[in-house]
Formats: sequence, C-alpha cells, structure tokens
Amino acid sequence: MTLGEMKQKVYALIEEYSEDNDDLTEDEDLAGKFNFVANQIQNELCRFKKIPEFTELNVTEGQTMNFNEIDKDLYQLDLIRGVEYDIKNNRIKFDEDGTAEIHYFKYPKNIEAETEDEYKFELTNDLLEIMPYGIAADLLKSDVSSQYGSVYAARYREMLQNLDPRYGTGTIEFTGGMELWGKQVVN
Repeated sequence: MTLGEMKQKVYALIEEYSEDNDDLTEDEDLAGKFNFVANQIQNELCRFKKIPEFTELNVTEGQTMNFNEIDKDLYQLDLIRGVEYDIKNNRIKFDEDGTAEIHYFKYPKNIEAETEDEYKFELTNDLLEIMPYGIAADLLKSDVSSQYGSVYAARYREMLQNLDPRYGTGTIEFTGGMELWGKQVVN
C-alpha cells in the first residue's frame, strides 16, 4: 500500500475525503499533520510485528561496530551466524575473520513532510489494516467536541490486542524415529 492509498483510506474513514483536492481533503490541518502522524503510527506498529532484514558482512578478527553501522534503521538485533562474536550494549566485536550473516529487525523508512504519495509501506497487510484507525485517532484527538478521536483510538487498541505478531509457526522435524510412552510412533 502506498502513502496516497493510506490517505484515501483514512480520509474516507473519517469522512474527510475529497478526490478533487490535491491533498485528498479540504481540511488543511489534517493534510498538514498526515505524514507526521502516519510516520509515528508506522513506527509504533513495526514494534508489534517487526520488519525482518538480513545482511552479510565480511569481518575481521578484532573488528568492532555499532549496531547503527549495520543499518541506520536497525531497531533490534535478532541473530548473527557464521562467525564468533561478543556483544556489549550496542557494540559487536568479531572474534574471527569470515562472513557474518546478520539477521535483525528494522524501522521502516521515515515519512517526512515532503514524502511523495508513491511511498510504499514496508508493513504487513494486517498492520496496514490497523494503521488507518491509529492515524484517524491521532488526527482527531484534539477535536474534543466530537469525540471521534477516542472512538478510533478504542478501535485501534482493540485491533492491536488481536494482532498475531508471528510471521509463521515453528516446525519440528524428526530424523531416525521417535519413541513415545514406550512405543515407536515415527520411523
């Protein structure tokens, strides 16, 4: 989904959509805040269901690096394979030469005020279905007369509680058979 499509979805949800307007709404306050709020909500959502990333680096024994040298958008390190290493706070020291396979989770690219509507979200579809409610809640939270912001905020929290953060379920593979309660069950 693109930023432009998200704008259409949110403005339609809060009944502020105007396809004849370049900003897709006639409300200048909403248009001015939209990108900032969308960035805030996408960064919140990516912590519920993380964005996986992978890179390989050729490293040398004794080399050290900060996490942000791997990727400036690195949110959380997952695992490193291929070489021995030590981690202290946000620094990695490699204990041997080789290729480090680094798996991590990252923040999505920032949405700035000037970000074009063609910007493509890096979030999964389930997060993109929740996102409009979070954006609507933040856009309307200062409108105390209508209370619509609190209605969308409640729906957003409800949808977050039902979110499954997994990308897949684990599997177990047995090789060479398995015995359960004294009986061979897998050969």
